[in-house]
Amino acid sequence: MSTKGVKSDLYKAAGVDIDLATNLLGKVKARLGATRRPEMLAPIGGFGGLFQIDLSKYKQPVLVSSIDGVGTKLMVAAMMNKYDTIGFDIVNHCINDISVQGAEPVYFMDYIGIGKLRSPLYENVLFGIADACKAAGCAVLGGETAEMPGMYGNEFDLVGVITGVVEKDKLITGENIKPGHLAIGLASNGLHTNGYSLARKILFEQNKYTVNSKPKGLNESIGHALLKPHTCYWSAIKQAMDKGLNLDGIAHITGGGLYDNVPRVLPANVDVVFDSSALPMPPIFKLLVEKGNVSHEEAYRVFNMGFGMIWFVPSKEAAKALKICKAAGFNAAVCGEVVKGSRRVTVN
Repeated sequence: MSTKGVKSDLYKAAGVDIDLATNLLGKVKARLGATRRPEMLAPIGGFGGLFQIDLSKYKQPVLVSSIDGVGTKLMVAAMMNKYDTIGFDIVNHCINDISVQGAEPVYFMDYIGIGKLRSPLYENVLFGIADACKAAGCAVLGGETAEMPGMYGNEFDLVGVITGVVEKDKLITGENIKPGHLAIGLASNGLHTNGYSLARKILFEQNKYTVNSKPKGLNESIGHALLKPHTCYWSAIKQAMDKGLNLDGIAHITGGGLYDNVPRVLPANVDVVFDSSALPMPPIFKLLVEKGNVSHEEAYRVFNMGFGMIWFVPSKEAAKALKICKAAGFNAAVCGEVVKGSRRVTVN
């Protein structure tokens, strides 16, 4: 029996509009299709995405996967009614998480859970995902949008899953980090996707700002400062690997800041001492610290405070690392030194 022209009026009355979902997906398929890689064996829309690793390129390929969400940054997007950047947030966060191990991002999948599907929110989110993936050479392999009235109100959640591949002998593990290595900080443009629960409390609850407020020290509204998309650092890492840089460890500075993320890549017998003044601090962090009376230690544990990623290289390689970062378009600086210790971080 054909289902062409069959109505789903009862389901629609219950809050799920199958026809709207189909129509909106049709609007974004071409943009998603533009991310296609040769390894994809089927178009988007099947029950499972098919991706064949090109084994001629690798001797011992290792797949690296990660899953994450955008968190309560979605609430700021809702306050702004602006959804064209959060697709970049989820993709770039996920890419950074696997690229710290040297993995090339090859395919990405998304999940949207929402109370009531609506336009143009849906298209804006997926357009951002598609554009971010295309910029990184990563395929959108598939995804899922679940309309769940009763589970969600007017809110929604956005989750991404990414898979990358790296040659086993090129894995970046951190095991070769030694006393004397230098830390190279790559600048962030703001909060990226972490610390928004505290930021919202400080700015909107305690200080009664709105997303349109422009406090002294900010050259833009609070809303625009908070919605700056998460920076993707893969292009710099790829250049570093291609140029043979001795890149011995990388930390993506997400929730937990310098204090919690850096130890994840350190050997047990070293510490790192950071200079917090090495990179300029985005004005939004100065506002949060001042208006929230946030201590130095908590600020550098909750927020990235201007350090989006940390590379660890031998001191003789620092100049080469900085040159690569600059060529890739990133502001970077030597921001710390590795010393003997027990996997602890100090931020001066």
